Amino acid sequence: MKYLEREIEQNFVTFLQPNKVLILMGARRVGKTELLKKQLAETKEPYLFLNGEDATTVAVLSNRTVANYNRLMGDKRWLIIDEAQTVPEIGKILKLMVDEIDGIKIVATGSSVFDLENELGEPLTGRDITVRLFPLSQMEYGKEENLIETKGKLDERLILGSYPELQQYTGWDRKVQYLEQLVGSYLIRDILAFERLKKPDKIISLLRLIAFQIGGEVSLPELGKKLGIDKNTVERYLDLLTKVFVIYKVDAYSRNPRKEISKSSRWYFYDNGIRNALIANVNTMELRADQGQLWENYLVSERLKLQSYKGMLVNNYFWRTYNQQEVDWVEERGGKIYGYEFKWNAKKVKGAPSAWKKMYPDAEFITIHPENYLDFIS
Repeated sequence: MKYLEREIEQNFVTFLQPNKVLILMGARRVGKTELLKKQLAETKEPYLFLNGEDATTVAVLSNRTVANYNRLMGDKRWLIIDEAQTVPEIGKILKLMVDEIDGIKIVATGSSVFDLENELGEPLTGRDITVRLFPLSQMEYGKEENLIETKGKLDERLILGSYPELQQYTGWDRKVQYLEQLVGSYLIRDILAFERLKKPDKIISLLRLIAFQIGGEVSLPELGKKLGIDKNTVERYLDLLTKVFVIYKVDAYSRNPRKEISKSSRWYFYDNGIRNALIANVNTMELRADQGQLWENYLVSERLKLQSYKGMLVNNYFWRTYNQQEVDWVEERGGKIYGYEFKWNAKKVKGAPSAWKKMYPDAEFITIHPENYLDFIS
Protein backbone atom coordinates (compact mmCIF):
# COMPACT_ATOMS: atom_id res chain seq x y z
CA MET A 1 0.00 0.00 0.00
CA LYS A 2 1.35 3.40 -0.97
CA TYR A 3 2.04 5.57 2.05
CA LEU A 4 0.87 9.16 1.95
CA GLU A 5 2.78 11.64 4.06
CA ARG A 6 0.59 12.74 6.95
CA GLU A 7 0.16 16.41 7.69
CA ILE A 8 1.41 16.15 11.27
CA GLU A 9 4.72 14.59 10.23
CA GLN A 10 6.30 17.95 9.44
CA ASN A 11 5.94 18.94 13.09
CA PHE A 12 6.55 15.52 14.64
CA VAL A 13 10.04 16.34 15.89
CA THR A 14 8.69 19.53 17.45
CA PHE A 15 5.95 17.59 19.24
CA LEU A 16 8.44 15.02 20.57
CA GLN A 17 10.12 16.64 23.56
CA PRO A 18 12.25 15.32 26.45
CA ASN A 19 10.25 14.51 29.60
CA LYS A 20 6.99 15.05 27.77
CA VAL A 21 4.32 12.64 26.55
CA LEU A 22 3.09 13.05 22.98
CA ILE A 23 -0.46 11.69 22.92
CA LEU A 24 -1.43 10.69 19.39
CA MET A 25 -5.22 10.34 19.27
CA GLY A 26 -7.48 9.07 16.55
CA ALA A 27 -10.01 6.42 15.56
CA ARG A 28 -8.85 2.92 14.84
CA ARG A 29 -7.36 2.38 11.38
CA VAL A 30 -6.63 6.04 10.63
CA GLY A 31 -2.91 5.27 10.39
CA LYS A 32 -1.41 6.02 13.83
CA THR A 33 0.75 2.90 13.91
CA GLU A 34 1.89 3.29 10.30
CA LEU A 35 2.87 6.89 10.95
CA LEU A 36 4.96 5.83 13.95
CA LYS A 37 6.60 3.00 12.03
CA LYS A 38 7.65 5.45 9.34
CA GLN A 39 9.13 7.78 11.95
CA LEU A 40 10.96 4.90 13.60
CA ALA A 41 12.33 3.67 10.27
CA GLU A 42 13.88 7.08 9.68
CA THR A 43 15.44 7.56 13.10
CA LYS A 44 18.87 6.50 14.32
CA GLU A 45 17.82 6.98 17.93
CA PRO A 46 17.36 3.79 20.01
CA TYR A 47 13.73 3.22 20.97
CA LEU A 48 11.41 0.78 22.69
CA PHE A 49 8.07 -0.03 21.02
CA LEU A 50 5.34 -1.57 23.18
CA ASN A 51 1.81 -2.71 22.33
CA GLY A 52 -0.61 -1.71 25.07
CA GLU A 53 -2.93 -4.57 24.12
CA ASP A 54 -0.23 -7.15 24.88
CA ALA A 55 -0.69 -8.85 28.26
CA THR A 56 3.06 -9.04 28.94
CA THR A 57 3.42 -5.33 28.28
CA VAL A 58 0.60 -4.58 30.71
CA ALA A 59 2.13 -6.84 33.35
CA VAL A 60 5.57 -5.21 33.11
CA LEU A 61 4.19 -1.67 33.17
CA SER A 62 1.98 -2.45 36.16
CA ASN A 63 5.08 -2.69 38.41
CA ARG A 64 5.08 1.05 39.04
CA THR A 65 8.61 1.65 40.32
CA VAL A 66 11.43 3.80 38.97
CA ALA A 67 13.82 0.85 39.17
CA ASN A 68 11.50 -1.29 37.01
CA TYR A 69 11.16 1.39 34.37
CA ASN A 70 14.88 2.07 34.29
CA ARG A 71 15.48 -1.64 33.66
CA LEU A 72 12.84 -1.61 30.97
CA MET A 73 14.31 1.36 29.12
CA GLY A 74 18.02 0.49 29.55
CA ASP A 75 19.99 3.04 27.54
CA LYS A 76 16.99 3.98 25.38
CA ARG A 77 15.30 7.31 25.86
CA TRP A 78 12.43 7.01 23.38
CA LEU A 79 9.38 4.96 24.37
CA ILE A 80 6.33 4.29 22.18
CA ILE A 81 3.21 2.69 23.64
CA ASP A 82 0.63 1.85 20.98
CA GLU A 83 -3.02 1.63 22.13
CA ALA A 84 -2.01 3.03 25.50
CA GLN A 85 -5.59 3.44 26.68
CA THR A 86 -5.77 -0.31 27.32
CA VAL A 87 -3.07 -0.14 30.03
CA PRO A 88 -4.59 0.30 33.52
CA GLU A 89 -3.49 3.50 35.31
CA ILE A 90 -1.49 4.55 32.27
CA GLY A 91 -1.51 8.19 33.38
CA LYS A 92 0.25 7.46 36.65
CA ILE A 93 2.73 5.20 34.86
CA LEU A 94 3.69 7.84 32.32
CA LYS A 95 3.85 10.57 34.96
CA LEU A 96 6.36 8.56 36.97
CA MET A 97 8.48 7.93 33.88
CA VAL A 98 8.62 11.54 32.68
CA ASP A 99 9.28 12.79 36.21
CA GLU A 100 12.02 10.32 37.11
CA ILE A 101 13.80 9.25 33.90
CA ASP A 102 15.86 12.17 32.66
CA GLY A 103 15.52 12.91 28.94
CA ILE A 104 12.86 10.29 28.19
CA LYS A 105 10.53 11.02 25.27
CA ILE A 106 7.23 9.14 25.15
CA VAL A 107 4.61 8.66 22.45
CA ALA A 108 1.30 7.16 23.58
CA THR A 109 -1.32 6.39 20.95
CA GLY A 110 -4.99 5.89 21.67
CA SER A 111 -8.07 5.06 19.64
CA SER A 112 -10.42 6.41 22.26
CA VAL A 113 -10.27 9.11 24.85
CA PHE A 114 -12.12 7.22 27.56
CA ASP A 115 -9.21 6.28 29.79
CA LEU A 116 -6.72 8.61 28.15
CA GLU A 117 -8.86 11.55 29.21
CA ASN A 118 -9.72 10.21 32.62
CA GLU A 119 -6.32 8.83 33.54
CA LEU A 120 -3.98 11.15 31.68
CA GLY A 121 -5.75 14.43 32.21
CA GLU A 122 -4.87 15.06 35.85
CA PRO A 123 -1.63 13.07 36.25
CA LEU A 124 -0.02 14.57 33.15
CA THR A 125 -1.03 18.19 33.57
CA GLY A 126 1.70 20.23 31.90
CA ARG A 127 3.54 17.10 30.80
CA ASP A 128 1.71 16.18 27.61
CA ILE A 129 1.15 17.36 24.06
CA THR A 130 -1.98 16.01 22.35
CA VAL A 131 -2.19 15.65 18.56
CA ARG A 132 -5.13 14.33 16.54
CA LEU A 133 -4.90 12.07 13.50
CA PHE A 134 -7.89 11.72 11.17
CA PRO A 135 -8.69 9.67 8.08
CA LEU A 136 -6.75 11.04 5.12
CA SER A 137 -7.46 14.68 4.35
CA GLN A 138 -7.54 16.54 1.06
CA MET A 139 -4.49 18.41 2.37
CA GLU A 140 -2.65 15.07 2.33
CA TYR A 141 -4.09 13.77 -0.93
CA GLY A 142 -3.11 17.07 -2.52
CA LYS A 143 0.58 16.34 -1.97
CA GLU A 144 0.34 13.43 -4.44
CA GLU A 145 -2.53 14.42 -6.75
CA ASN A 146 -2.99 17.03 -9.43
CA LEU A 147 -6.23 19.00 -9.73
CA ILE A 148 -7.72 16.67 -12.33
CA GLU A 149 -7.07 13.61 -10.15
CA THR A 150 -8.56 15.34 -7.12
CA LYS A 151 -11.74 16.31 -8.98
CA GLY A 152 -12.01 12.82 -10.40
CA LYS A 153 -11.86 11.26 -6.94
CA LEU A 154 -14.41 13.57 -5.32
CA ASP A 155 -17.49 11.38 -5.85
CA GLU A 156 -15.72 8.32 -4.48
CA ARG A 157 -14.62 10.19 -1.35
CA LEU A 158 -18.12 11.52 -0.80
CA ILE A 159 -19.39 7.93 -0.75
CA LEU A 160 -16.54 5.71 0.48
CA GLY A 161 -14.66 8.20 2.64
CA SER A 162 -10.94 8.50 3.23
CA TYR A 163 -9.66 5.73 5.47
CA PRO A 164 -6.03 5.03 4.46
CA GLU A 165 -6.42 1.31 3.78
CA LEU A 166 -8.98 1.99 1.05
CA GLN A 167 -6.06 2.95 -1.16
CA GLN A 168 -4.83 -0.62 -1.41
CA TYR A 169 -8.05 -1.82 -3.06
CA THR A 170 -8.85 -1.11 -6.69
CA GLY A 171 -12.38 -2.49 -6.95
CA TRP A 172 -15.44 -0.66 -5.64
CA ASP A 173 -16.91 -3.84 -4.12
CA ARG A 174 -13.72 -4.63 -2.22
CA LYS A 175 -13.63 -1.11 -0.81
CA VAL A 176 -17.22 -1.46 0.33
CA GLN A 177 -16.38 -4.77 1.95
CA TYR A 178 -13.52 -3.11 3.84
CA LEU A 179 -15.86 -0.41 5.16
CA GLU A 180 -18.33 -3.05 6.35
CA GLN A 181 -15.53 -4.82 8.20
CA LEU A 182 -14.32 -1.53 9.64
CA VAL A 183 -17.74 -0.72 11.08
CA GLY A 184 -18.25 -4.23 12.45
CA SER A 185 -14.79 -5.07 13.73
CA TYR A 186 -13.19 -1.80 14.79
CA LEU A 187 -15.62 1.09 14.98
CA ILE A 188 -17.72 -0.21 17.86
CA ARG A 189 -14.90 -2.12 19.53
CA ASP A 190 -13.82 0.65 21.88
CA ILE A 191 -17.34 1.37 23.05
CA LEU A 192 -18.05 -2.27 23.80
CA ALA A 193 -14.72 -2.78 25.53
CA PHE A 194 -14.91 0.24 27.80
CA GLU A 195 -18.60 0.48 28.50
CA ARG A 196 -19.54 -3.22 28.44
CA LEU A 197 -22.85 -2.30 26.87
CA LYS A 198 -25.59 -4.84 27.36
CA LYS A 199 -27.36 -3.76 24.17
CA PRO A 200 -24.72 -2.79 21.58
CA ASP A 201 -27.38 -2.90 18.87
CA LYS A 202 -28.79 0.33 20.32
CA ILE A 203 -25.52 2.12 19.51
CA ILE A 204 -25.68 0.98 15.89
CA SER A 205 -29.33 1.96 15.64
CA LEU A 206 -28.57 5.37 17.13
CA LEU A 207 -25.78 5.92 14.62
CA ARG A 208 -28.10 5.02 11.77
CA LEU A 209 -30.69 7.52 12.98
CA ILE A 210 -28.00 10.20 13.19
CA ALA A 211 -26.79 9.24 9.70
CA PHE A 212 -30.18 10.07 8.23
CA GLN A 213 -30.26 13.46 9.98
CA ILE A 214 -27.01 15.01 8.71
CA GLY A 215 -27.43 18.77 8.57
CA GLY A 216 -30.61 18.70 10.67
CA GLU A 217 -31.21 19.35 14.34
CA VAL A 218 -31.42 16.27 16.50
CA SER A 219 -34.02 15.78 19.25
CA LEU A 220 -32.71 13.54 22.02
CA PRO A 221 -36.17 12.66 23.38
CA GLU A 222 -37.30 11.74 19.86
CA LEU A 223 -34.24 9.54 19.34
CA GLY A 224 -34.84 7.87 22.68
CA LYS A 225 -38.46 7.18 21.81
CA LYS A 226 -37.49 5.54 18.53
CA LEU A 227 -34.84 3.43 20.25
CA GLY A 228 -36.82 2.55 23.36
CA ILE A 229 -34.31 4.18 25.73
CA ASP A 230 -34.41 7.34 27.82
CA LYS A 231 -32.99 10.74 26.87
CA ASN A 232 -30.09 10.47 29.33
CA THR A 233 -28.98 7.17 27.80
CA VAL A 234 -29.12 8.71 24.32
CA GLU A 235 -26.99 11.59 25.56
CA ARG A 236 -24.47 9.19 27.10
CA TYR A 237 -24.25 7.12 23.92
CA LEU A 238 -23.70 10.23 21.80
CA ASP A 239 -20.94 11.32 24.15
CA LEU A 240 -19.27 7.92 23.79
CA LEU A 241 -19.49 8.12 20.01
CA THR A 242 -17.74 11.49 20.00
CA LYS A 243 -14.99 10.06 22.18
CA VAL A 244 -14.18 7.32 19.70
CA PHE A 245 -14.13 9.90 16.90
CA VAL A 246 -17.15 8.60 15.02
CA ILE A 247 -19.35 11.70 15.16
CA TYR A 248 -18.90 15.40 15.88
CA LYS A 249 -21.35 17.71 17.62
CA VAL A 250 -22.11 21.26 16.43
CA ASP A 251 -24.15 23.64 18.59
CA ALA A 252 -26.29 26.56 17.51
CA TYR A 253 -24.81 30.07 17.32
CA SER A 254 -26.90 32.80 18.85
CA ARG A 255 -26.56 36.33 20.15
CA ASN A 256 -30.30 36.94 20.06
CA PRO A 257 -32.13 34.02 21.71
CA ARG A 258 -35.53 35.57 21.03
CA LYS A 259 -35.05 35.25 17.27
CA GLU A 260 -32.31 32.63 16.89
CA ILE A 261 -32.24 28.96 17.83
CA SER A 262 -29.86 28.65 20.78
CA LYS A 263 -30.46 25.24 22.38
CA SER A 264 -30.10 22.78 19.55
CA SER A 265 -27.37 20.58 18.05
CA ARG A 266 -26.41 18.93 14.81
CA TRP A 267 -24.18 15.89 14.37
CA TYR A 268 -21.74 14.99 11.63
CA PHE A 269 -19.62 11.92 10.90
CA TYR A 270 -15.86 12.24 10.78
CA ASP A 271 -15.94 10.11 7.63
CA ASN A 272 -18.54 9.76 4.88
CA GLY A 273 -17.68 6.13 4.25
CA ILE A 274 -18.55 5.13 7.81
CA ARG A 275 -21.85 6.96 7.52
CA ASN A 276 -22.77 5.29 4.24
CA ALA A 277 -21.72 1.82 5.41
CA LEU A 278 -23.98 2.19 8.45
CA ILE A 279 -27.04 2.93 6.30
CA ALA A 280 -26.00 0.35 3.68
CA ASN A 281 -26.09 2.85 0.84
CA VAL A 282 -22.98 3.03 -1.33
CA ASN A 283 -24.77 3.98 -4.54
CA THR A 284 -22.99 6.44 -6.82
CA MET A 285 -23.84 10.13 -6.54
CA GLU A 286 -26.20 10.27 -9.52
CA LEU A 287 -28.39 7.58 -7.92
CA ARG A 288 -28.66 9.22 -4.51
CA ALA A 289 -31.29 11.44 -2.92
CA ASP A 290 -28.90 12.59 -0.15
CA GLN A 291 -26.31 14.40 -2.27
CA GLY A 292 -26.63 17.58 -0.22
CA GLN A 293 -26.13 15.71 3.05
CA LEU A 294 -23.05 13.93 1.74
CA TRP A 295 -21.61 17.21 0.50
CA GLU A 296 -22.24 18.94 3.82
CA ASN A 297 -20.79 16.11 5.89
CA TYR A 298 -17.72 15.88 3.66
CA LEU A 299 -17.01 19.60 3.90
CA VAL A 300 -17.45 19.60 7.68
CA SER A 301 -15.14 16.63 8.19
CA GLU A 302 -12.47 18.07 5.90
CA ARG A 303 -12.73 21.47 7.56
CA LEU A 304 -12.24 19.87 10.99
CA LYS A 305 -9.07 18.18 9.72
CA LEU A 306 -7.74 21.46 8.36
CA GLN A 307 -8.52 23.31 11.59
CA SER A 308 -6.75 20.69 13.66
CA TYR A 309 -3.66 20.32 11.47
CA LYS A 310 -3.25 24.08 11.08
CA GLY A 311 -3.72 24.68 14.79
CA MET A 312 -6.61 27.07 14.23
CA LEU A 313 -8.23 28.50 17.37
CA VAL A 314 -11.87 28.41 16.31
CA ASN A 315 -15.38 27.74 17.58
CA ASN A 316 -17.74 25.97 15.17
CA TYR A 317 -21.51 26.42 15.03
CA PHE A 318 -24.55 26.40 12.78
CA TRP A 319 -27.12 29.23 12.73
CA ARG A 320 -30.87 29.24 12.33
CA THR A 321 -33.71 31.59 13.15
CA TYR A 322 -37.16 30.58 14.32
CA ASN A 323 -38.53 31.53 10.89
CA GLN A 324 -36.20 28.98 9.25
CA GLN A 325 -33.43 31.18 7.85
CA GLU A 326 -30.15 29.36 8.34
CA VAL A 327 -26.42 29.20 7.72
CA ASP A 328 -24.87 25.73 7.54
CA TRP A 329 -21.52 26.49 9.15
CA VAL A 330 -20.38 29.38 11.34
CA GLU A 331 -16.84 29.97 12.55
CA GLU A 332 -15.87 32.30 15.35
CA ARG A 333 -12.15 33.04 15.12
CA GLY A 334 -9.79 35.99 15.44
CA GLY A 335 -12.55 38.20 16.78
CA LYS A 336 -14.63 37.79 13.60
CA ILE A 337 -17.61 35.75 12.44
CA TYR A 338 -17.56 33.75 9.22
CA GLY A 339 -20.66 32.17 7.70
CA TYR A 340 -20.58 29.37 5.12
CA GLU A 341 -23.37 27.86 3.09
CA PHE A 342 -22.83 24.44 1.46
CA LYS A 343 -24.35 23.82 -1.98
CA TRP A 344 -23.76 20.68 -4.06
CA ASN A 345 -25.32 22.37 -7.09
CA ALA A 346 -23.33 25.51 -7.93
CA LYS A 347 -26.32 26.85 -9.91
CA LYS A 348 -28.31 27.16 -6.68
CA VAL A 349 -25.84 29.51 -5.01
CA LYS A 350 -27.56 32.41 -3.25
CA GLY A 351 -26.41 35.24 -1.04
CA ALA A 352 -26.55 35.37 2.75
CA PRO A 353 -29.99 35.15 4.42
CA SER A 354 -31.48 38.56 5.07
CA ALA A 355 -31.69 37.98 8.83
CA TRP A 356 -28.02 37.01 8.92
CA LYS A 357 -26.99 40.17 7.08
CA LYS A 358 -29.10 42.27 9.43
CA MET A 359 -27.86 40.66 12.65
CA TYR A 360 -24.22 40.23 11.59
CA PRO A 361 -23.47 42.94 9.01
CA ASP A 362 -19.71 42.68 9.55
CA ALA A 363 -19.58 38.90 9.14
CA GLU A 364 -18.06 37.36 6.03
CA PHE A 365 -20.30 34.99 4.07
CA ILE A 366 -19.24 32.49 1.42
CA THR A 367 -21.10 29.71 -0.37
CA ILE A 368 -18.99 26.57 -0.80
CA HIS A 369 -19.72 24.49 -3.90
CA PRO A 370 -17.83 22.02 -6.14
CA GLU A 371 -16.14 24.80 -8.07
CA ASN A 372 -14.48 26.51 -5.06
CA TYR A 373 -14.46 23.91 -2.26
CA LEU A 374 -10.71 23.25 -2.33
CA ASP A 375 -10.06 26.74 -0.96
CA PHE A 376 -12.23 25.83 2.04
CA ILE A 377 -10.65 22.49 2.89
CA SER A 378 -7.04 22.79 1.83
